[in-house]
Amino acid sequence: MKIHLHVNGKAHALELDPDMPLLWALRDHVGLTGTKYGCGQALCGACVVHLDGEAVRSCVTPVSRADGRAVVTIEGLSPDGSHPLQKAWVELAVPQCGFCQAGQIMTAAALLKKNPQPSEVDIDTSMAGNLCRCGTYLRIRAAIERAVAEKGKGG
Repeated sequence: MKIHLHVNGKAHALELDPDMPLLWALRDHVGLTGTKYGCGQALCGACVVHLDGEAVRSCVTPVSRADGRAVVTIEGLSPDGSHPLQKAWVELAVPQCGFCQAGQIMTAAALLKKNPQPSEVDIDTSMAGNLCRCGTYLRIRAAIERAVAEKGKGG
């Protein structure tokens, strides 16, 4: 089946099985490997991308669901790393192994789009479905809070 993906502002017309997970279409057919495979069951959050602005687990999202819709991956969030979350992640040295971080950032970006001034509880609730094997949860929350503060300053 011909699937039309709009990924990070670029159009892709691909012959794919409509049941293929969006994750594999992005990684294997579009060539964007920033989105990671973690569990394959939507339990860990490593594969989060935005589909029309909503955070989705791409490992269980059929590519047919993304047909004709806007997909944003970590590569498209801010190609030059200038997104406030990306800057805060670097400034606070959030990652250890880094494997989960693309999914963490994409989940946080969806949160901030819906709620530009989240409370600590809002952050913890939104991020609860994203697992970090290294346990950098406190740095993740601190980076989200820093991004909120920077945006509040006009950054």
